[in-house]
Amino acid sequence: MGLLSKIKEWTQKRRNTEQDESGFDEWCEQAINRDDVDIHDHQQREEYVTACLEQMAEASRELDTLNGEYNLVTSYLTDMEEVDSLEKETRQQIRDFASKIIELENNKEKIYKKHSVMSEEDYARMEKIEQYMPEAYNKLKEAEDYQVLVKKDLGRLEGERHAYRFRRNEIESNQTNMKWITAICVGSMCFLIMVLAIVGAAWKIDVSVGYWIAILVAAFTMTIVYVRYHDAQKELVKVDKSINKLVLLQNSIKIKYVNNTNLLEYLYVKYNVNSSTELKALWDKYNEENRQRQEREQMRQDMDYNQASLIKLLRKSNIQDPDIWLHQAQALIDNKEMVEIRHNLILRRQKLRKRMEYNARMAQDAQDEVKDIVNKYPEYAKKILDLVSDYEKALA
Repeated sequence: MGLLSKIKEWTQKRRNTEQDESGFDEWCEQAINRDDVDIHDHQQREEYVTACLEQMAEASRELDTLNGEYNLVTSYLTDMEEVDSLEKETRQQIRDFASKIIELENNKEKIYKKHSVMSEEDYARMEKIEQYMPEAYNKLKEAEDYQVLVKKDLGRLEGERHAYRFRRNEIESNQTNMKWITAICVGSMCFLIMVLAIVGAAWKIDVSVGYWIAILVAAFTMTIVYVRYHDAQKELVKVDKSINKLVLLQNSIKIKYVNNTNLLEYLYVKYNVNSSTELKALWDKYNEENRQRQEREQMRQDMDYNQASLIKLLRKSNIQDPDIWLHQAQALIDNKEMVEIRHNLILRRQKLRKRMEYNARMAQDAQDEVKDIVNKYPEYAKKILDLVSDYEKALA
């Protein structure tokens, strides 16, 4: 089975190359739950297995996306190690170019400070993420809007589930009351028959009419109780099925909520903002600042020369992505800055790894759940495996 094999292989690889992290959010608990599912029911079994397969597929897609970002961050860290290991002469040349770049930036700040629409710190922040904009803002805004919708869906589903559970308790309570009514009816009929028998024997009265009345009243009452009890039992079955469907849907939405929450946390760290509104405001200011700076192109010529020289030297030194160092030249001459950038990259990679491990775990849990059902219920094994095969073909 291609999908199952793929998830198993990826999970094993992650376990061999990465260490586990603790303290993950409570939403990351296993979403699969078989407690409320009747495996012997064809519809429930098929819906449950399909939910497991969808969980595996969604986790697999998320892993494919995260892997590219993870490799990109790793390449940045590799470049930092390459810079640290350069020969003394080459490193000094890099520092000279970096120092000239920083000096030009300082002079530019002194000359144009009165005309700047944003601080140099914010400008430097936006320069680092310019390559991601405006897609970065759209992605962040979309994730925030989606978070609101998912929360509303979870709240609505939770309310519906409580309503169904409340209705279930009401039905069970009514059934208990009907049982008591039946017992009282039978007891009352027996008592009435006994009283009629005593009266008939004592006063020699024909009480057969009383017997028939008592029997008819009891029969009528018990018929009504039986019909209502039977209707309540049918409604109870429907309520249980509705609860099971809500649980499956809620588990699926919880996975999306966890992934989206992790995505938001990562994007906030990556772009060093607290909201999409803040990112949009910074981006607008950044565009205006660039427009003003384009009018002073002459002053940028020296900057271009030194930047080009630095890139050329870095490429010659086997740096994979030398362009990024133009926006963090301070790190090339300031070890504290280099440590701070490395820490930020490590934090980004940890966030990515946590998301990758979560999705791998979700996929593995779903895979194990399907295998466990097959092992525990061999009579349904063929149907379940056929369902898995059909699902994989649909994804192909």
